Amino acid sequence: MNILTEKIKESLLAILPIAVIVLVLHFVLTPLPNVLFIRFLIGTTIMIIGLTIFLFGAEIGVVPLGESLGSGLVRKRKLWLMIAAGLLLGFFITIAEPDLSVLASQVSTVTSNAITKLELLVIVSGGVGILLAVALLRIVFNISLAKLFAVLYLLGLGLAVFSSPDYLAIAFDSSGATTGSMSVPFILALGAGVSSVRGGRTVEEDSFGLAGLSSSGPVLTVLAISLLTGSRELHGHLEVAAAANLGIVESYSQALAQVSMEVALTLLPIVVILLVSQFTLLHLTRRQFSQIVKGLIYTYIGLVMFLTGVHAGFLHTGITIGYLLGGLEYRWVVLPIGMLVGITIVSAEPAVNVLCEQVETVTGGAVRRRIILVALAAGVGVAVVFSMARILVPAIQLWMLVFPVLLSAIVLSFFVPPLFVGIAYDSGGIASGPMTGTFILALTQGVAQRVETANVLTDAFGVVAACSLAPIVSIMIVGVIYRSKARKRGLDVEGASAADAPSYTPDQ
Repeated sequence: MNILTEKIKESLLAILPIAVIVLVLHFVLTPLPNVLFIRFLIGTTIMIIGLTIFLFGAEIGVVPLGESLGSGLVRKRKLWLMIAAGLLLGFFITIAEPDLSVLASQVSTVTSNAITKLELLVIVSGGVGILLAVALLRIVFNISLAKLFAVLYLLGLGLAVFSSPDYLAIAFDSSGATTGSMSVPFILALGAGVSSVRGGRTVEEDSFGLAGLSSSGPVLTVLAISLLTGSRELHGHLEVAAAANLGIVESYSQALAQVSMEVALTLLPIVVILLVSQFTLLHLTRRQFSQIVKGLIYTYIGLVMFLTGVHAGFLHTGITIGYLLGGLEYRWVVLPIGMLVGITIVSAEPAVNVLCEQVETVTGGAVRRRIILVALAAGVGVAVVFSMARILVPAIQLWMLVFPVLLSAIVLSFFVPPLFVGIAYDSGGIASGPMTGTFILALTQGVAQRVETANVLTDAFGVVAACSLAPIVSIMIVGVIYRSKARKRGLDVEGASAADAPSYTPDQ
């Protein structure tokens, strides 16, 4: 019961702040059509209930499954099994990720199916699978996280130079969308299971970085495939009025029918993995197996409800509000509104709060959770402002953020304690949670559709990427400050235990 209560609080914190902002905008600046407003209220309620059930299911089913698989793989001591498991688990857990499902639907809609939802899901999930296998091998062979990230992101930058702006935005947005409510708990649990069995003095460092490494895979696969197949010319357009005027019953019945089938198909491989693993690797007790099965059932119900609320209410509301804001005489108002939305979303994101608590625990209180939270909020706020500015000012391009941020992250990763490298890259992925893909992206799409000089494809897509990249640098900067203070106190932050590390607060 305590777990359920906790998940209810997480769901309310994740969704209600955005709902309040929408209500204020509706009554002050951007009055919504009555039907759409009712759809939004219904969608908000369904999303809160659905996210609660989903998070509860993930807690009692997905997380224990990940931990069991991680520890079981290491005990088998077979390298080929570790690689195969990383590929399969990464692929199937990502294809079931609700954030990615929402993004893939939006890409398919905006590009008039030039890039289909299934096509993007398979390419992105394949990238996560490849990099999850690499991430697990990194833990086993104790490979430097900073060096591995440097190689991967330099490779990504190299591919980006030769890619079209359309695919650059989709690739980095896909990367941010893979680290959501489904994949992050599972991947972190899988890494925790591997590192706990492996042991050693770097076990704390190994608990971070897995999600960050996995999310770099989609950047490489999307850009590589676009170059290999030849970049198709993409045109972006949104039917704002048609989406807003759908009836309440019609919109929810259509969404429910589509989502129910899609979620069933995406969760089916995970069920198969559980069954196969039970007889070959896990050998769980009857009670443990039953608990995981119950968790997966709750996960299915929660996902269906959450995504139905998203597709029938939230997405269309965000697009319409953005469209109305873009039509205001003083359209620059989207900049402060965008910053407010960004800061609100990241501050309320359940995964962010979990990460902040985990960092404070792992560092023995040396790094306060509020420091990480402030750094993340600042990074995401700036990222949304940059994304809105891209829409209003044609000269501003996505690469102007992507290239400097990645190069800065690569350089800074060699000047911060190893622990902070994993924290920073994980923070970037976790900051782009469920509400980033479902509301911020929809909001920017609406603005881009209304602004005459903007393109909804090249200018709106990229906001998820910005929200996942900017926090990497802000957290790295915290790491630099932390290391500097440690050295002044004569402590070796590379080798000292977390309990011996210096406490860093804003007052110091």
